[in-house]
Amino acid sequence: MTVHKVGQDISVLNDCLEVPGIGFLPVNAFVLHAAEPVVVDTGVGLPDRDFLGTLGSVVDPADVRWIWLTHPDRDHTGGLFALLDAAPRARLVTTFLGVGIMSTERPLPLDRVYLLNPGQTLDVGDRTLRAFRPPLFDNPATTGFYDDTSRACFSSDCFGAPMPTAELASSDHAGDATEEELRDGQLLWATVDSPWIHNVDTAKYLATVQAVREMEPEAVLSTHLPPAVGIAPRMIDTISGAPGANPFVGPDQAALEQMLASFEPEGTPAAPVVPG
Repeated sequence: MTVHKVGQDISVLNDCLEVPGIGFLPVNAFVLHAAEPVVVDTGVGLPDRDFLGTLGSVVDPADVRWIWLTHPDRDHTGGLFALLDAAPRARLVTTFLGVGIMSTERPLPLDRVYLLNPGQTLDVGDRTLRAFRPPLFDNPATTGFYDDTSRACFSSDCFGAPMPTAELASSDHAGDATEEELRDGQLLWATVDSPWIHNVDTAKYLATVQAVREMEPEAVLSTHLPPAVGIAPRMIDTISGAPGANPFVGPDQAALEQMLASFEPEGTPAAPVVPG
């Protein structure tokens, strides 16, 4: 994992995963260095990751007071229970649905849960965080927030984009990608992660995008995008076009078999198989 800073108040704990045929997908968690420190999401749960070790390089886990889970997908919850153990004073911010989803895998300590719905606020000592439902999402428990002190919008999966290289996926600024790479990646991710976008009332969807535009965020911090500072207006313009983007169609079984055939049994790439 790689650590980046956004201003004085935010640390980005960056990871990335290669998705065949898609690109390199950033997977970020964040630390908001408020008077009551907030950890936003907890990374992937792969055995070779050390989320707590990386987190400890920017904040003592024992000082963490809030764990804001933007939604309970596995790329957001990897270090959750280890962090709950290491941060005995921390409360887990989620929704009623979030608790229900996570409890199908492992019971949550309900005395440490803090239920917060979109539209409500959380006081973290020196600032108030405003919860909202991002325009694009893949889980009904999704809740992002806006911090008007740092002017940062924590958008969960919304605004995500696979990057063409691991280096770009681990960059400290989304603007390191070309405008075309960023636009195409964000539209692709919108159709991959939120396929319902092609079936909704466009005017109602655009009203949710307008709500983000009116925040006028200086920084957009997505789980699946390098930190984006100073480029929110054009990213908002991009996701406004998501309903008209080409629907994503994933590989089928024939494509999977062709991919598998391109590897030798020991995992060494072989010559491509040309369909007959």
